Amino acid sequence: MKRRHFLGTSIAASAGIMAYQNVYGAAEKPSGFQKLKGNINHSACYWCYETIPLDTFLGELVKLGVKAIDLVGPEDWPLLRKHGIHASMCWGAEISLTEGFNDPAYHSELVKRYTEMIPKVAAAGYTNLICFSGNRRGMPDELGLAHCVEGLSRVLPIAEEHGVILQMELLNSKVDHKDYMCDHTAWGVALCKALGSDNFKLLYDIYHMQIMEGDVIRNIRENQDYIGHYHTGGNPGRHEIDETQELYYPAIMRAILETGFKGHVAQEFIPSREDKIASLAQGIGICDV
Repeated sequence: MKRRHFLGTSIAASAGIMAYQNVYGAAEKPSGFQKLKGNINHSACYWCYETIPLDTFLGELVKLGVKAIDLVGPEDWPLLRKHGIHASMCWGAEISLTEGFNDPAYHSELVKRYTEMIPKVAAAGYTNLICFSGNRRGMPDELGLAHCVEGLSRVLPIAEEHGVILQMELLNSKVDHKDYMCDHTAWGVALCKALGSDNFKLLYDIYHMQIMEGDVIRNIRENQDYIGHYHTGGNPGRHEIDETQELYYPAIMRAILETGFKGHVAQEFIPSREDKIASLAQGIGICDV
């Protein structure tokens, strides 16, 4: 499954490393590579850079000191092992963003797909596997939640057996994913509570939740027990996370650290500049608190 197709090129990472500390009023650019602090487990979503060959992109991650990549499947894992890069969020079991666990019509197919994929994820040494609620299509949220509980309860025992965490992504239904059901933190948390399993968490996408409800830091603090993963993105536009947009990511990252979060934060913005890798390096630097 590919979310978008964007033009991009593979460019050396060093320019981005030198640029990222120049945002948010930093006084000087570093003279060369700046070692990451190690407080945030950084990752990046490959679909935002998918015109760069994966082998090349993984090499750029190594240069940046990033040890993980998001949204990759079994066909990608051999290249990840080659570069020593971890799959921080796997995919490949879902049908689509719009056809998810909220509709019983898809349960049989989804149960089959997740039953097959979960052991593969575990055998490869990975932990996280993405899932989606699907669209409402006129369905009340309460009924969709009940259907999600029904469908997910059929695969969670397998996830628990293999130590895999299913992570449902919170997406906005206002701009990018019209009619998507899991579009508010409260709905996702209610689903977590109804399932009652440590092997089901929320993928909290900061960009999406800024659009739907804002109050990002408070929501992160209040719902930390139910969040297993984070995605970034600048709002408006889902581009670079620097001073060109409204979110202040250093404060958000510090709030995440204060919760004791040990998972990954993946950059999922669409670079708007010619030097895509420099934009990625800048985003990682902004988040490296």
